[in-house]
Amino acid sequence: MKSRSLKISVSPEIGKVSAEYFLPDNPIALMTLAHGAGAGMNHDFMISISKLLAELGIATLRFNFPFMENKKGRPDSPAVAHKAIEAAINQAQQLLPSVPVFASGKSFGGRMSSQYLATQPATEVRGIIFYGFPLHQSGKPSIDRSEHLKEVKVPMLFLQGTRDELATFDLIKKVCSSLKLATLIPIEGANHAFKAGKQEILPILAKHTKEWIVEILAKGTRHKAQGTRKVQGTRGKAQGRSKEKSK
Repeated sequence: MKSRSLKISVSPEIGKVSAEYFLPDNPIALMTLAHGAGAGMNHDFMISISKLLAELGIATLRFNFPFMENKKGRPDSPAVAHKAIEAAINQAQQLLPSVPVFASGKSFGGRMSSQYLATQPATEVRGIIFYGFPLHQSGKPSIDRSEHLKEVKVPMLFLQGTRDELATFDLIKKVCSSLKLATLIPIEGANHAFKAGKQEILPILAKHTKEWIVEILAKGTRHKAQGTRKVQGTRGKAQGRSKEKSK
């Protein structure tokens, strides 16, 4: 596995943010990985999940949001966060142009990524992975934060702890069941930080991520193959009709 540190330019007004990507040999996909509201790109969770994914053939591009880069306590506004996500996705596509790109994020990072994709449906990503979607504030169950997910046009994977303080499981289950493109995988006993006693949760998250990405890529390949067969079949019929007319 190779690693590289870099700076991503968000905009002339906002400036640059730090980033790092882990590149395994022959990656099957590259994920942008956005951090949560309380910790930056170098938090243990972010680095550990990136290393585990690299071992499974998935490259990652971690990056800081501007508020974390500039050591501000309060998270960025959605408009600023969306700019950072856009810049990270563009950077990922430039780093490995021939490799499929997926978006992902921990908590706040996942929610901001999905908000961006909801407003920019033409963005070229194959799907989005949520490492704990923050459905509501702790102790205040609600599904208001999920409204924008109806506008996301790519497959979504929700990896959710069944004891997540920011997503009552019955509510996140209800939300996901209403979304045709959503897959929900419960992480038994885990809270929002993916702590569940002595269980090693991160390898489980990495395994589910890899399996889902492989499934999404396989579906895309099948759809392309079916489209090619349809075109070839149409062409064959047209050629047959031409021959009949020439007779």
